[in-house]
Amino acid sequence: MMLLKNAKDIDNLIEAVNKCRDDVLLRSTDGREEFNLKSVLSRYVAIGELCKDHGDCYEVFCMNKADENYMMQFFMNLGHVNSQCA
Repeated sequence: MMLLKNAKDIDNLIEAVNKCRDDVLLRSTDGREEFNLKSVLSRYVAIGELCKDHGDCYEVFCMNKADENYMMQFFMNLGHVNSQCA
């Protein structure tokens, strides 16, 4: 997953997750942590982890194929915007 660089990225991620039909999971690459981003409580903990500059140690998984396509497009667009801002 692309490291989210600022609060606007996180806001956009939450907005994208809210548009998804089924669960969207944020998992650490070592498999020790998993957060369901559709759950508000879990989302707050996940955002805290992302803000610790460990965002590149997490991956997003979608339970729905259409949601997965939507989130892939979201991250591709986010990468395009972030590369222009850098």
